[in-house]
Amino acid sequence: MTQEELGILWLVGCTDLDKRTAAALLRAAKNPARLLEEYEKIAPSVINSPDARLYKERGSRFSALETLVKELKSEDCFAVTAVSDDYPESLRNIAAPPLLLYGKGNRALLKKRRFCIVGSRVTPQWAVSFGKDIARELSEHFCIVTGLAEGGDSAAIEGALPSGNLISVLPCGLHECYPASHVALKEKIARGGLLLSEYPLHETVKKYSFHERNRLLAGLSEGVLVLSAGERSGTLITANCAAEFGRDVFALPYRPGEARGIGCNELIKKGASLVTKAEDILSFYNLEVKPEREEGADRPDLTPEERKVYEVLRDGGELHTSVIAERAGLRVFEVAAVLSSLEIKGFAVKAGGNRYSIAR
Repeated sequence: MTQEELGILWLVGCTDLDKRTAAALLRAAKNPARLLEEYEKIAPSVINSPDARLYKERGSRFSALETLVKELKSEDCFAVTAVSDDYPESLRNIAAPPLLLYGKGNRALLKKRRFCIVGSRVTPQWAVSFGKDIARELSEHFCIVTGLAEGGDSAAIEGALPSGNLISVLPCGLHECYPASHVALKEKIARGGLLLSEYPLHETVKKYSFHERNRLLAGLSEGVLVLSAGERSGTLITANCAAEFGRDVFALPYRPGEARGIGCNELIKKGASLVTKAEDILSFYNLEVKPEREEGADRPDLTPEERKVYEVLRDGGELHTSVIAERAGLRVFEVAAVLSSLEIKGFAVKAGGNRYSIAR
């Protein structure tokens, strides 16, 4: 790291100064390297309190920095500062851009085009399936940005991780994991993609962490796709930040009154682009679209009845068996047998309450 980068690493990573004060000190120093060498001279012009005397001993500053650098190395992590060559330019024009980011994994992903896919933790199975497929296709052109939660985030991860084009932004330090049940998934992302956080390595989740993390999801990306969002879903924070930052907003449509999609439908009403397949997003960015193949329609292992029911699910999303029967022109007991067969063959999944959706 350069002396300028080390100056910011010390300022943000080794002190307890709040973000506003740290930014003010950086402006006052003009050259970040001066923060290490001359902090005791610079601080009084910015901090009008006894806190200005903190960190005044030069030796202790360098000692603290050395400890942090060693810890990053031992954890196989790295630091990206506001003066680093690979600091994402898209973050410079957002509210309170981070002066420091911690990363673990493929650092080169920071220089790729990025697109965000998010959804609530209770994303319905049909939307998870769509999200996974869309993430997989988009990852051929973008690095997919998402969180680490269940539902929409997991769909994006599952679709993009095989390509390696995946960044998961955490609401805690890289050494921590939220949710705790995703420890193995977190490590898999570190090996095949990139973990990113603006928090110290061992910092746990705070109440405000998700809002701050969501602004990074939007800020890192050219656009944001919302797979699911209730009326007050935290996912809407990401979408609202995207709109505020001038990013493109996309959303999956839901049938009227479906609680898990109220937020998506409201976004579409307000101008978000409606999405039902990856082509909708790729075309928006004038990217090459592969010829669409109707999955399941040309499979010799599907009977005519199975193909008919599959097409109803593909076009209708998550549906009750009675609705499937009506649209497929079959009796309910006939549809029940066909759905069981499709489940066994891996083409359908049960969503609960006699509702089914396609499985991809």
